[in-house]
Amino acid sequence: MGNQLDRITHLNYSELPTGDPSGIEKDELRVGVAYFFSDEEEDLDERGQPEKYSVKGSGSPGQETPTHHLHHQLVLNETQFSAFRGQECIFSKVSSGPQAGDLSVYSVSALPALCKPGDLLELLYLGPSEQPPPHWAVYVGSGQIIHLHQGQIRQDSLYEAAAGNVGRVVNSWYRFRPLVAELVVQNACGHLGLKSDEICWTNSESFAAWCRFGKREFKAGGELQAAAGTQQQYYLKIHLAENKVHTHLLSTDEMGHSSVRLLNMV
Repeated sequence: MGNQLDRITHLNYSELPTGDPSGIEKDELRVGVAYFFSDEEEDLDERGQPEKYSVKGSGSPGQETPTHHLHHQLVLNETQFSAFRGQECIFSKVSSGPQAGDLSVYSVSALPALCKPGDLLELLYLGPSEQPPPHWAVYVGSGQIIHLHQGQIRQDSLYEAAAGNVGRVVNSWYRFRPLVAELVVQNACGHLGLKSDEICWTNSESFAAWCRFGKREFKAGGELQAAAGTQQQYYLKIHLAENKVHTHLLSTDEMGHSSVRLLNMV
């Protein structure tokens, strides 16, 4: 976890959300990027090992069906952290405390029973070998997702998308006010078919989060503009073992860095 912690604590001011979390931003000319997932890389090649996760729930081993997996979620051994703007939490990936959420993952075959249209999904691979970083998607119903994949915004079956073999609903990680479910699905559907030169999101997470929250910070190309003029302090809290917390203030002296730097970490 040392390398993970080092990467997370070296994020800078320009990689944090700077908009008003109370509603939709309408100024499409001022854009920035906000996403936090650099803690995932190091464990991807180890999550298939028994010591890296535990099983919750009851029931005997059996055929891998949605019903079976609803009672057998996995709890991953992963870095947990939250991000703040001043005293306001704007992102939280923790399993305890005031910003706690359920971080358990389930087989993709179980996810449709847990999801509703407009939900955000994080899809991951569990296996003994190195795998791609987590992949985000918008669930649109009937086992279908819309996501940014291989330079195109496309609709795929959750079971056939090849984006992960387990997943979880991550609606609550970003602390912005969400759009209504119908508008989330509309945002996703309205961009189907766009390809690389037409896309203004740098990865699957930023696209999926934009669909749900409608925030300019999730679009690429204006990190410095979004951060210009703000005086608020941003910082991360890294949640360690035994209820220990490491707090890291984010400086503003490296404003030239863009979201590409964070993407290169995963």
